[in-house]
Amino acid sequence: MQVQDLVGIVPWTFIAQICNLFIQVYLIKRFLFKPINEMLEKRRQMADAQIQDAVKAKNEADAIKAEYEQNMLEAKNKANDILISAQKTAAVQSEAMLKEAASQAAAIKVKAENDIAQEKRKAVNEIKGEIGGMAMEIAGKVIEREICEEDHRKLIDEFISNVGEAS
Repeated sequence: MQVQDLVGIVPWTFIAQICNLFIQVYLIKRFLFKPINEMLEKRRQMADAQIQDAVKAKNEADAIKAEYEQNMLEAKNKANDILISAQKTAAVQSEAMLKEAASQAAAIKVKAENDIAQEKRKAVNEIKGEIGGMAMEIAGKVIEREICEEDHRKLIDEFISNVGEAS
């Protein structure tokens, strides 16, 4: 009978074992699973917070990168504007210098023409003086002798040759 006692089911022992099992499950659930679940929940929340922080940092980095690229584009445009402005200013200045040089050249030309005209008048006045002297000489010679047509032509030719040499 001893073998049958080991294999048989004793109702009070069975009830005690079931109660013991429920008590153990309750205690394990209360003192083991609940703290572990709370710790796991805290870790999950911390991981979620870190992920959110990482996403926020990535968004901020993207915003800073976009701002940097915008600033670089603006700086490049500003540099291009400055370069274009400098080129326009240089063109205007070179054009002004060319106009000034042309006006100076025109003024020098006018002055030279005036000097030439003055020298020409001076030369004409000197020639007139010489012609007047020659006319006096010719008049003196004419008075000294009677001029025939041949002498008259010789005097005119001589006068023309003297005027040509004076020029």
